[in-house]
Formats: sequence, structure tokens, C-alpha cells
Amino acid sequence: MVGLQILVDGFAISTLYALGAIGFSLIFGVSGVLNLSHGGIMVIAAIAAWYLAGPLGLGQYAGSAGGVVIGALFALLTYALVVRPIQRSRAIPRDETEIFVLTGTLLWGIMLQEAIAYFFTDSPVTVRPLIGGVVDILGVRTPANEIFTAITCWVAMGLLWLFVNRTRAGKTLMAAAINPRGLTLLGYELGRVYLLVWTIYGVLAAIAGVLLATFLGTSSANVGVLTASAFSIVVLGGLGSISGSLLAAYVIGYLETATAYLVTPVLRTIPSLLLLVLVVYLRPQGLLGRR
Repeated sequence: MVGLQILVDGFAISTLYALGAIGFSLIFGVSGVLNLSHGGIMVIAAIAAWYLAGPLGLGQYAGSAGGVVIGALFALLTYALVVRPIQRSRAIPRDETEIFVLTGTLLWGIMLQEAIAYFFTDSPVTVRPLIGGVVDILGVRTPANEIFTAITCWVAMGLLWLFVNRTRAGKTLMAAAINPRGLTLLGYELGRVYLLVWTIYGVLAAIAGVLLATFLGTSSANVGVLTASAFSIVVLGGLGSISGSLLAAYVIGYLETATAYLVTPVLRTIPSLLLLVLVVYLRPQGLLGRR
């Protein structure tokens, strides 16, 4: 019975990890940016959903939708106020741009964390489940909202796959990831491409943040943890590899869930971190990375 519980709970949390990490991997693959304010954007979306649904009384559905919109807007603000000015600055040498972007997004994430704690709360908050009730799966009683969370994440990832593989704009994103210089020679403006990918990233990260708030709850203290989790998944799967991030999310999600059930929740992150160190040592490009 415990094994089945691990299977069910691990699937839900792994899918939630995957949705957050895929957006993180997408912007690195297309624009070469490792956004260390990722956790801040997720928590901003979650806190906005909680505040709109609870204190403002809009209800969990309108609150959740508003949280996704606000999270996506903060992703665009991250690009407009932090990333793009650094990339366009003439005072920063080209070979040092990446480290400045890393530092800038890290500081921006800390600012978001402190702003959430100051203006709202630093205590854990939850959004009411979007779907109530309990589902019985082969004798395992599971909240219906947990199943809804997993389905929603897979629908979002499926729509992303269709967009990337079946639309001209999506194929342009992939071309930018493979050869941005060649894309500019064809007359495309990279600024618009990057704006599109940051918009997609913001929506994915915001959906993951809101679903996290309905599933496990969140707080300003989770900003660093969520960023570290997404970074670990992306490195384990292979930087820029969306399929690798998906695989790594399930590996880490199930490792954490099994550790929480079979050992103790306090140590749930230790096995996944040990696995990350092992993979980085034996296969630096990650599970499905090409380089």
C-alpha cells in the first residue's frame, strides 16, 4: 500500500516539478539565461492567487487566474528590468554578460522574496483546492485536487509541445536555440523572440506556482528552495534539454517522495542531491544533454 501511495503522490509532485523546470530550461535553451529569480516568480504567482482569492474575496478560480497573470507579468519585468539592460550594456564585456545576468537575477529574486515578506506575509499560505473531494485509486485515498494538478501540468506541457512543433512561432524559438545568428540573417528580430519565450516561461512558472499553493502551500521562504530545485532538475536533465528536464523531474520527484515515506520528510532532498553530484561527476552534460 505504501508503494502505491508513493507512486500516486510522486507522480503529482514530479509533474509539478516538471512544469516549473521546463520553463526554466526553455529560456536557457533559447536565450542562454539561467534565471535565478525563478522561485521568486513562482511564489509571487502563488501569493497573488492567495491574496486575490482570500483577503480580496474573489474566490479560488478568479484568484488563481489572476495569480497566473501576475506571475507572467513579473517574468516579463525580470526580462525588461534585469536581463535585457545587462545584455545590452556597453559597459559590460561580452564574455562577462552571463555572470552579470546570474548575479542580477539572483539579487532580483532576493528582492522579490523580501518584498513578499514585507508587503504580504512570510508565513506559509495555501489557496483553496480548485477541485474538492477524494479519489480512491486501488485503495489509496488521494485528494482530487492532486490528480487535477497533475492533469493540468500535463495539459500545459502538451500545449507547449504543440506550440513548439506545430506553429511557425514555435519553430522560430527552436531555430533561435540552435543558431540565433542565422535567424537574424533571415530577418528575424531576436528581441521579439526573447520576449515571446519569456512570456511562455512566465505563464508556465506562474501556473506551477499557483498549483503548488493549492497542493502543498508556499511562503516567501520557498523562493530559494524552488529556484534550487528547478536548477538541480535542469542540470541533472541537461542544460537546455526540455525532455531531459522532464525525465529529471520525475527522477527527483519520486526520489524525494520515497525518501519522505520510507525514511523521513526531513531528509527528502538528500538522495536527489547525491544523485545530482554523481551525474555531474560522471556525465557533466546531464542525462540527455548533448554537451
